[in-house]
Amino acid sequence: MICLMPNCAFLSETSRMIHIYKALRARGARARIATHGGMHEALLRSEGIEYDIVGPRMDEERSRRWLLDTVGIGDPGQSMYSGEEMRTYVPAEAEYFRQNRVRAVVIGFTLTTLLSTRIAGVPLVTQHAGAFIPPLFERGMLPAPSRPVQPFFNYIPRSVARFLINKVTRTPRLHMKGFDELSAELKIPRIPSFAAFFLGDLSLVTEAPEVYDIAEQEMRAWRPSGGAYWPTTRLEYTGPIFAELDLPVPHAIEEALGRKGPIVYIAITSAPAVLTRNTVREVAGTGAEVIVPGTTHDVSDLAGPKVTVGGVLPSHKIMPRVDLAVTAGGQGSVQCAMAAGTPVIGIPLQPEQDANVHFLELKGAARLLPLRDIGRGRLRTMVHEMTANETYRTAARAIQAAYARRNGPALSAEAILRYLGSERLQAA
Repeated sequence: MICLMPNCAFLSETSRMIHIYKALRARGARARIATHGGMHEALLRSEGIEYDIVGPRMDEERSRRWLLDTVGIGDPGQSMYSGEEMRTYVPAEAEYFRQNRVRAVVIGFTLTTLLSTRIAGVPLVTQHAGAFIPPLFERGMLPAPSRPVQPFFNYIPRSVARFLINKVTRTPRLHMKGFDELSAELKIPRIPSFAAFFLGDLSLVTEAPEVYDIAEQEMRAWRPSGGAYWPTTRLEYTGPIFAELDLPVPHAIEEALGRKGPIVYIAITSAPAVLTRNTVREVAGTGAEVIVPGTTHDVSDLAGPKVTVGGVLPSHKIMPRVDLAVTAGGQGSVQCAMAAGTPVIGIPLQPEQDANVHFLELKGAARLLPLRDIGRGRLRTMVHEMTANETYRTAARAIQAAYARRNGPALSAEAILRYLGSERLQAA
């Protein structure tokens, strides 16, 4: 059996895992989803997917705290899970893998599996790295952080900051104290480095080669060196995977989409509510029609003559009908926009989101706005410029064409099955 373990604190990750699960099942593979739970667990139920809870169930409040502690947002001295949680989840996962004869575990940011799969002797497949993959930072391609966790980045030239973010990504032990302590207790190898948080035995690169400008052959040929990675790690391009929720477009949203003038979709999820609120107010000040999904926060009070607020929305149905998307730069939201040929303004909260927006900006399909510039007028200027200049949409449509050539879920399933070997899988 192949076990997929989404971190249901993230909407994009939960939906991505559902896509891979369905693609595996369509190919006859035995697959099952297990999770710690979280605020987006209901998405699994809405899809009619049976799943297991492993360890104590994470409720909505715990999910919100997890998001505040996560990489690039929270204090790098803590490990997102408490010591007690780790000591509970890791053995529970390892026992679940043994009892169910699991042959591979596919994860998003369910990081306790970095230890439990080692205990159980099960291959780990990851698909949550985004642009945080070795071939990018080994080539010095990551941008300087726009919202650095380490304060000293604010006081050095951006060229130096860029050099450092590419150099040190391989070496620090950010967020790893709890993992190191438990590894020592369990007498298993510790996670090699911060970079290895994002890597498994097989790491799926959920992007198109045209975005990173690294050929498929080069990505597949990469091999770990220098002790910063799991020695078994292999990389495989698959393609974009983003939420395609089977939901209707609400009547109020349909009305907003039919109005004249620039339409801006502010799809900022898994982020503090204050960012959504401040972004909506500034974009609405341009006179554009604004559409806002409400996911982790209640922002219904923002509704007004030019602002329409929905609940959880089927973004893939809305993106093709708007002129511009504003997101935090998560891979799911920017890929949804690019698949629709819609340009993006990204307001990153952490370095991986910086990178997602940066690579699209290099292609002319996006602009990056540092969080510190919200409220200073730059967002209004960008909205005016990007809705008036057709070159941004032309660039986004070029990426749309590249995405149309890749079925990310199908290629992910095929990469997993190829890695395991079809005969070995059927024997499971």
